[in-house]
Amino acid sequence: MKIENIRLEVMQTVEKSMGELLEKYLKPIEKNWQPSDLLPDAKSPEFFEEVKEIQELAREMNYDLWAVLIGDTITEEALPTYESWLMDVKGVDQEGRNGWSKWIRAWTAEENRHGDLLNKYLYLSGRVNMREMEISTQYLIADGFDIGTGHDPYRNFVYTSFQELATNISHRRVASMSKQAGNQRLAKICGIIAADEARHANAYIEFINRIFELDTSQVMLAFEDMMRKKIVMPAHFLRETGDNIGDLFSHFSDAAQRIMVYTTQDYIDILDSLLKEWKIEHRVGLNDSAEKARDYLMALPDRLKRISDRIKIPQKQYQFKWIGI
Repeated sequence: MKIENIRLEVMQTVEKSMGELLEKYLKPIEKNWQPSDLLPDAKSPEFFEEVKEIQELAREMNYDLWAVLIGDTITEEALPTYESWLMDVKGVDQEGRNGWSKWIRAWTAEENRHGDLLNKYLYLSGRVNMREMEISTQYLIADGFDIGTGHDPYRNFVYTSFQELATNISHRRVASMSKQAGNQRLAKICGIIAADEARHANAYIEFINRIFELDTSQVMLAFEDMMRKKIVMPAHFLRETGDNIGDLFSHFSDAAQRIMVYTTQDYIDILDSLLKEWKIEHRVGLNDSAEKARDYLMALPDRLKRISDRIKIPQKQYQFKWIGI
């Protein structure tokens, strides 16, 4: 049987459990938080006082931290790209009738609140050049991205597992640093988004675990292939006015590493955690190619650590067009 047909059978088998997985990893819409729960109420007499406090605290935030928050917001707002890419995965019904398409729509609906909330907060902060931020967002959606997964569900779910863990770390660290700076509202906003990302990561991790039980060698090879290519975050394709696609990423990455929001070591730690979550060391029944893939994966964290020790992060801050003051 062709590999593509086996993948389709595996997706159809896992899909039979999608009702249980939807209930386990997604929340009922009417019980879930919404952006308005965390922002000043425009009908309240205290609205302008609350906005004034947001703006005063925003001016005191570390420049690099603020740049990372804006970049994270832009990547959250590029959600149409992520949904269309996942809807094109083999085994997902484009007409929306099977469990996989229900998952993607419901996941998208939860993720959509993140960009809505952060965008409104940044608008109220008075510290953002909103037009420049909006240009970067439109570029990120219009440019699209190639993350090396094709239509393969195995590669796509390896990617989403990694990516959701990475966004959890970034939002969680911004939350922690905001709290230390006395910005309790922003800390709560980023903390609640980070919790969503952790829950979504657990879902994609479970998808791969279930696939491992059904097609062990092929998903091992898919994992190896993604790690050889390197997991490229959506922010890799950021640009500002007058830039080419991806021109801004190094500056964004430098800012994140300078303040330790997301670092090369975090990339290695995520890989380590997935090796454990997916029990890579203990998988049995692998063919020869998959055994070699496992050897590569198990040795990769140490190899990446040696490379990361040699990386020097520029200390000079880049002046982002997104930041008004």
